[in-house]
Amino acid sequence: MLNEEQYLALAQKELTQLIVALDNLGADDLDCELENDIVTLEFSDDTTYIINSHRAARQIWMAAERTAWHFDWNTESSSWIAKKSNEELWETLRRLLSKKLDAESVEKTLRPEDRGTSFSLGR
Repeated sequence: MLNEEQYLALAQKELTQLIVALDNLGADDLDCELENDIVTLEFSDDTTYIINSHRAARQIWMAAERTAWHFDWNTESSSWIAKKSNEELWETLRRLLSKKLDAESVEKTLRPEDRGTSFSLGR
């Protein structure tokens, strides 16, 4: 399990990379913001998605389309994986956004392999 310092470094970097990727979408019908470890995505149809750091559980949580995910850091894959569904954070968000926005743009912009996450978890 990650210690608090490791978790904070990983979660903050992930949320920052997500907001950069979301901004790069350039979608007119999406407003996104990162504030206080909470990424808020607001769509022109008044739908809201929330992705946030949950420090106590050392997870990243996401709520979208009446569903919630709790992502844990997976050291083997260097990614955030939801225990219950085995879904990866970026892939899950990509799937959801492809239904609401231009799917081709989402596919090109929100690729987990482009997020640059390679963390050293010094022991």
